[in-house]
Amino acid sequence: MIIKAFRMVVYPEQHKEYEKRHKELWPELRQMLKNHGVKKYFIFLDKETSHLFAYAEIESEELWEKISSTEINQKWWRYMESIMETNSDSSPTSVDLRQVFEL
Repeated sequence: MIIKAFRMVVYPEQHKEYEKRHKELWPELRQMLKNHGVKKYFIFLDKETSHLFAYAEIESEELWEKISSTEINQKWWRYMESIMETNSDSSPTSVDLRQVFEL
């Protein structure tokens, strides 16, 4: 199993909407993630900074990389674009985080 962690940013006035959209995650997006080897995926919000901390357990880097090119993922990015910081291709801006401790 491979662990991924990264940070994203949601706009301060969009915290509730971000959470709402994830509570209503599209079934086809959920299935695509599972089909691409995502075993666990958590996102946490720091309300003071509007930073999102994401943690995922995945089967392989190769499958993980293929997620971004799926049609449903592209649709999700466009759907989320108005409530968070994004790149020119609508993908969320993100910073990979390096693991420094494990118990």
